[in-house]
Amino acid sequence: MRFSQSVALLAWAVPALGSTYQVKESHSVPRGWNVVSSAPESHRIELHFALKQSRFDELEKTLYEVSTPGHPRYRQHLSQEEVHDLVKPTDETLDLVEEWLVSHGVDVDGLDYTPSKDWFTVTLPIDTIERLLNTKYSVYEHEDGTRLVRTPKWSLPEHLHDHIESIQPTNSFFRPHQEGRQFKIADELASFPAYAVAEAQVENPTVDAVCNSSLVTPLCLRTLYGTVDYTPQAHGKNKIGINNFLNETANHSDVNIFINTYRPEAKGFNFTTFIVSHGDDQQTPDTPEQLEDGKDIEANLDAETIIGISYPTKVYTYNTGGNPPPFKPSVGSDSDTNEPYATWLKFVSSQSDDILPQTISTSYGDEEQTVPPSYAHSVCKRFAALGARGVTILFASGDSGVGGNGTCVSNDGKNRTEFIPEFPTGCPYVTSVGATMNFNPEVVAFNERNGYVGGGGFSNYFERPLYQEKFVKEYVHGLDGLHDGLYNKHGRGYPDIAAQGRAFAVIWNGTVHGVDGTSASTPAAAGIITLVNDALVAAGKRPLGFLNPWLYAEAHKTFNDITSGSSFGCSTSGFPAKKGWDAVTGFGTFDFKKLKDLALSK
Repeated sequence: MRFSQSVALLAWAVPALGSTYQVKESHSVPRGWNVVSSAPESHRIELHFALKQSRFDELEKTLYEVSTPGHPRYRQHLSQEEVHDLVKPTDETLDLVEEWLVSHGVDVDGLDYTPSKDWFTVTLPIDTIERLLNTKYSVYEHEDGTRLVRTPKWSLPEHLHDHIESIQPTNSFFRPHQEGRQFKIADELASFPAYAVAEAQVENPTVDAVCNSSLVTPLCLRTLYGTVDYTPQAHGKNKIGINNFLNETANHSDVNIFINTYRPEAKGFNFTTFIVSHGDDQQTPDTPEQLEDGKDIEANLDAETIIGISYPTKVYTYNTGGNPPPFKPSVGSDSDTNEPYATWLKFVSSQSDDILPQTISTSYGDEEQTVPPSYAHSVCKRFAALGARGVTILFASGDSGVGGNGTCVSNDGKNRTEFIPEFPTGCPYVTSVGATMNFNPEVVAFNERNGYVGGGGFSNYFERPLYQEKFVKEYVHGLDGLHDGLYNKHGRGYPDIAAQGRAFAVIWNGTVHGVDGTSASTPAAAGIITLVNDALVAAGKRPLGFLNPWLYAEAHKTFNDITSGSSFGCSTSGFPAKKGWDAVTGFGTFDFKKLKDLALSK
């Protein structure tokens, strides 16, 4: 072990062992959760430790330099090794943390580190964790019946506070959900005329000819946003990734039916699946219970939408575990966790530069206040590390406007009425995607039948980044006091852009369905971005990487502004769409040719 390798280290190690415990973080239990019992001492939890990154300030500076047009380093993205060198903890941090674990009987040879060692996992019984963190875990039950083992407060020896950023699951009640609302279109394929529209049957398509608001197809999206005439050239080098959580997996049979109908020239195209931490990859027919739950609708939507737009670009799907079975106190070997982003980030940061996708789409999120700030910031920093490596990361902005009616209550014990921002879409190092509907013109997406409305707002955890200061400040000023006190005027505003997000054609269980949500607009946006990257790579240029600094500096001028509709919710009108940037559609929707030409000019 490192801490035993030097006399000097041992000299300061001894007093460190006697360091007094201080509370590291407390976080109020979110609404809907109640204690039902103490946690069994033998129950095991996989803990995720986020350690302080030694040179994150330098990483962040580099991220903005390689992402800002006009800078000499623009698009000169870092290698995996260069990023790891910036984020790896100091030897002092590693030694102190391992010494502390050993003092509690933890075998540090079993710690599962990321290559950069800024994150590791270890599975331990409750009684050991409670001693480590000077806390008490309980079994909490949500009003929907879900059970988790959590603690609202945890502590560390004082000397470790500056070395450990976050440990989860402790006080995080994060339950990422799919940002999508389903409604059924047809039980039989032939019963809906738009379903039969295949690209090969349409010459010189126009929006009026191929777009139907009752069912949005790939041909409609490609025509509406101008990619229909583009032929990818670098699909051997350019790649796009899709995140699947909550036991979701794209069904090959359904995807093939979709391809044969909507992109017949892609017949036989397949995608590559990475199984992360026991993620699901069920390809057999769903059980009646799974059909009732709508299992794999989200994964099918993401894969089908992206392939429908970006074929033949190589597609990766990451099926990540992290949605545990219902907690059973009688089963001591269960590992209780629900931190899919930490799990996925640990995996993807280990991927080499030649495997890592240039674009990654994620259609999941949850209320920001369900996670403690330390966890949110730790995850967000890891997104920054991917951005520095040249990855464009897109997240859905949410499907409940500024918050669902009846749920807009603060989680600070004061029960204040306020808008409810989403996470991770509010992280400043990702690109947040809102949703539109209709075509001439596009407006903010909503559906009264299922309560859906495109999300938007302002983070309470993340300050407004400098790149969006001008536009967001102008928008807030233009609200002229509307909703004052209900949102953080100085927070990171989202979304950044938007795309169609209503009535997407999805093949699921062999039949066509329509799905609403920013879970549809996000893969659509990702598919378009990956075609811009295709043009760049084919021209011998670097991919876009972290999109936002370029977007706010100049690329927003290529977008179609959305000025009608609002992100209503919390029994209010929400944030209105306005000229320029707004907190419901960002800068608007794509004009692919203009965006591609601008990217190629850099």
